[in-house]
Amino acid sequence: MNVRVRFAPSPTGHLHIGNVRTALYNWLFARQNQGVSILRIEDTDVARSEERFEQQLMDDLRWLGLTWDEGPDCGGRHGPYRQSERLDQHRECVTRLLSEGEAYYCFCSPEELQRERQRQLIQGNAPRYSGKCRNIPPSEALKRIGSGEEAVVRLKIREGSVDFEDLVFGPLSAECEQIGDFVLLRSDGTAAYNLACAVDDAAMEMTHVIRGEGHISNAYRQILIYQALHLSPPLFAHLSTILAKEGGKLSKRQGATSIADFRQRGYLPEAMVNYLALLGWAPSEEGREILGLDELVAEFDLGRVNRSPATFDLEKLNWVNRNHLKRLDRESLTRLVIPYWRKRGWIHSQISPQTQAWIGEVVEAVFSHLDKVEDIVGESDLVFHYNPGDLSEAELQDLLSQKNAVAVIEEFHRQLEKNEDIDLEIYREVVAGVKKATGQKGRGLFHPIRLALTARGSGPELDKLVSLLETGKRLDLPVPILGVKERVKTFLQHLR
Repeated sequence: MNVRVRFAPSPTGHLHIGNVRTALYNWLFARQNQGVSILRIEDTDVARSEERFEQQLMDDLRWLGLTWDEGPDCGGRHGPYRQSERLDQHRECVTRLLSEGEAYYCFCSPEELQRERQRQLIQGNAPRYSGKCRNIPPSEALKRIGSGEEAVVRLKIREGSVDFEDLVFGPLSAECEQIGDFVLLRSDGTAAYNLACAVDDAAMEMTHVIRGEGHISNAYRQILIYQALHLSPPLFAHLSTILAKEGGKLSKRQGATSIADFRQRGYLPEAMVNYLALLGWAPSEEGREILGLDELVAEFDLGRVNRSPATFDLEKLNWVNRNHLKRLDRESLTRLVIPYWRKRGWIHSQISPQTQAWIGEVVEAVFSHLDKVEDIVGESDLVFHYNPGDLSEAELQDLLSQKNAVAVIEEFHRQLEKNEDIDLEIYREVVAGVKKATGQKGRGLFHPIRLALTARGSGPELDKLVSLLETGKRLDLPVPILGVKERVKTFLQHLR
């Protein structure tokens, strides 16, 4: 079988975790089976569809590495690939269903349908269309339409049940009586979702439809459309819902932000793809969780997709991203950080090789257990900005309460002032002198020195920081870097 799958988003907003996982599983399945991956834009919701969202979702997919073989931008033999451009095919199928007695015109008003729905709910029944217009003779229906009455077209549901074998959930079944005659064509002549979806999937020769669990109810309706059109349905695989770590629907705080937002915050595309693949699926080797895109293609198996709800865990995503960051060399990390620094105004648009090398040293110094590029940038701030006033009152009192802490900083300052320039060797000699003069060592020696140099209680190794500060202050940067001597002097002035 020549596998053909599609990712069919609506351009009504940004791509989020759930729909990107769907895109990923489709892409992995296609690549693993040397099949065809198709991007189809389902833009029949004219009021909410926007071109900017279509462009954004394509940019996000490309950033993740999830390219497609056929789509609105690259074409293909099954186009067009925007649903709004396929209306003639949709109407043609409806005309055929009407002529074969598989569908009929319905003249019930929205108000009438709403009243019927309310009655059914009050009686404890699932809302469905009563079939009131089912037996209107076609000639009479056409005459009423000719006189200006508005009508939708509904599928005439057969008796019995709809049954199919889902590749994730197993055998599924629904009674046709409970589905009711649903709308195929709206009164404005546009296709309803289930008709457009089924017709387009058939026309594009989809072999598999892989999508979210919420579409199971649509699968029953689409199978009925396939059967009415005498077409063979594709194989279906429905993916379980993604829940928040605390249970329930994902909120923005719990991770339901757009892929564009994750990208902005400095998550790597390979880490996002890696983590999303693990939401409902696991590789064959237990404990092996850090995987590149090629490894995912080789490992992915639709048969191992779990039907239980997946849980989005931001901490786990951070762990995956941290592991992918650790795979990068200094040059690659530097390239990732530079745009953020430019945005902060820390460096010029054009930078010298010396500045680029220094940026790499800063990144290497601050990056240890940080989760994303945004964190690396935040940690780099201590190199560019120095303000003892940022210390909280509690931190300041904690410093002052430490025996000889101020004496250590004052001695550190005296020893530094004996030297015109500071380098790593001189710094180490100064620290040795402070240790001898004050009798302090370990935390009693280095914690006051760290506070004086950073106005923070933690940070990179002091040896590395000293070299970065002294090199940085000699570079041509928009934000002047305060050197070691200047920082210690400023700190003592603040204490006084």
